[in-house]
Amino acid sequence: MAEMGLSYEQAPPFAAPLRFFLVAPLFLLLATALALFLPGWQSDRWSPVTLALTHLITLGYLAMVMFGALLQMLPVVLGAPVPAVRLVAWLGLLGLLCGTPSLALGFLQGEARWLYAGMLFLGVGLTPGLAAFALSLVRTSATQVAWPIRQAILSLLVALALGIALAGGMAGLWPLSTPSELTTLHMAWGLVGWVLILVIGLAYQVVPILQITPAYPARLSRWLTWIMLAGLLLFSGSPLPAVGGTASRSGVLLICTACAGFALATLRIQSQRRRKLADVTLDFWRLGMACLVALALFAPLLSWLPGAWQDPALISLGMLFMLGFAASVVSGMLYKIVPFLAWFHLKTQTGAKVSAIPNMKEMIPDRLARLHFRLHLAALLLLLPAPFLPKSAAAPGLFLLAAGALRQELNLLHARRLFLRFGGRLGV
Repeated sequence: MAEMGLSYEQAPPFAAPLRFFLVAPLFLLLATALALFLPGWQSDRWSPVTLALTHLITLGYLAMVMFGALLQMLPVVLGAPVPAVRLVAWLGLLGLLCGTPSLALGFLQGEARWLYAGMLFLGVGLTPGLAAFALSLVRTSATQVAWPIRQAILSLLVALALGIALAGGMAGLWPLSTPSELTTLHMAWGLVGWVLILVIGLAYQVVPILQITPAYPARLSRWLTWIMLAGLLLFSGSPLPAVGGTASRSGVLLICTACAGFALATLRIQSQRRRKLADVTLDFWRLGMACLVALALFAPLLSWLPGAWQDPALISLGMLFMLGFAASVVSGMLYKIVPFLAWFHLKTQTGAKVSAIPNMKEMIPDRLARLHFRLHLAALLLLLPAPFLPKSAAAPGLFLLAAGALRQELNLLHARRLFLRFGGRLGV
C-alpha cells in the first residue's frame, strides 16, 4: 500500500513508536514536580536543578518523541526500513528511560555514580539506534529529503560527545578547564542541531502531507538546514573562552535568520491549506512558530542586557525554545501521527470496513486535544516571565504545565485503548 509517496507497508509495529510517545509526557510531569519543589532553576542557568530539568525535558520528553518518530518516518517517508527495528526500539527506550533520570539524579546530588550510570545507559541504549538510523539514511534514495535528518543525527553525536566530556569532568574522570563554554556548545548542538534541524526535516514531510498544505519552497528546503549548520560551526569555531565574541554572534545571527525564515514559511503554507476547518494541531504549530520568531528576534539582543538580567533572560529563552517551540510542535505532530497510526494499523490488521472502526477524530477527540492546548498555552504565558519574578510566581504555570502533560498522556492512552478495544494488536 502506497499513497502520496508513502510506504506504509514498511511501517514498524505500532508498539515501536507508541511506547516512546506514551512515556514522553511522564518525563514532563516529573520535570514539573521537581521544578515545584526545587525552585533554584529560576535564577541560575548553571544550577544542578536547572541542568536536571533541562535534561528531563530534552532527553526524557523531546528526544523520546523524536526517537519514536524516526522509527516510523524513516521507513514510511524515506522508504528506508530501520534494521532490527524491534531491538533498536527496545534498547533506545530503555536507554532513555534509565539514562535520563540517572543523569538528572547525578546533577542534583553531585554523585559520580549516577553520572556514570546515565552515560552508560544512554550510550548503550542510543548507539545502536543511531547506527541503525545512519544505515537507513545511507540506503535511502531520497537524498534531498534525508539531508536534514542526517545533519540532525550528526549534531546529536556532537552534542553527546560534548555531554560525555562534561559528565566525565563532573564525575572526576578528567579535568575541565572551560565547563561553562563547553556546556554552551553542548546545548547549542543539542537544541539547534538535533532538535531544531530534526523538526525542520520532519516538517518538510509532515506539514504538507498531514495538514494538506503546499510544499515548502524548494530553495528554502534545500538550503535552510545547511545555513543553520553553518551558523553552528561559526558559533563553535570561536575560541572557547571567547564564546560570545564576534564570530559567535555572527553564528547566532545566522541561526536566528534561518529560524525566522522557517517559521514564516511554515505559517505561510499553512495559511494556504486546502482544508479550512478548525484544527487544534494547527494551533500547536502556529504557537510553536510564533515562539520561534520571538526567539529569532530576542536571542541576538541578549548581549545588550545588563549582567543581572542575563541568566533570567537565558532561562526564559530556554523555556521559549523547549516548551514554546519544541513541545508545541511535538504535540501538534503527535495528535496527527498517533490517531493516524492507530486507525491505519487497525484497518490493516482487522480488514474491517472504514465505517466499522473509529476514525482519526475519534481516536483522539478534538475537545480533548484542545484542552491540552489551552493548558499548555496558559502555562507558557505564566512561566516565561517567572525567572524575573519571585520564586513563588512560577507555581501556577508549573501546575498548568503538569495538567497539560497529564492531559496529553490521557489523550494518547485514549487512542491506544480504542485501538485495542476494536481488535488491534500492538506487536512487540
